[in-house]
Amino acid sequence: MTLEHPLSPQEVEKLEAGVDIGEEKATLPARVSVISNDTILLTIQEGKFHQVKRMMLAVGNGVRSLKRISFGALCLDETLREGEYRELTPEEINSLRST
Repeated sequence: MTLEHPLSPQEVEKLEAGVDIGEEKATLPARVSVISNDTILLTIQEGKFHQVKRMMLAVGNGVRSLKRISFGALCLDETLREGEYRELTPEEINSLRST
């Protein structure tokens, strides 16, 4: 994801501890990998409504662009163009059922 400005070490710590996004409970801890000044890879364990954008707002940042690269055990098929889709394989379906 591309952010409005770089994350400080304190902001990374907050995200990795879990932040208050206005729900009953704080988010579960996230894993943050800083790719460049304004680009990070964020791994979350839940999928609340607009969670990633709300997490960034909670630490005083904004999201410029966001791309999901995986969902559970499924990884984005890099051969698909924007808007395209394909059916899941039986193995992929089983991996989702076992999660």
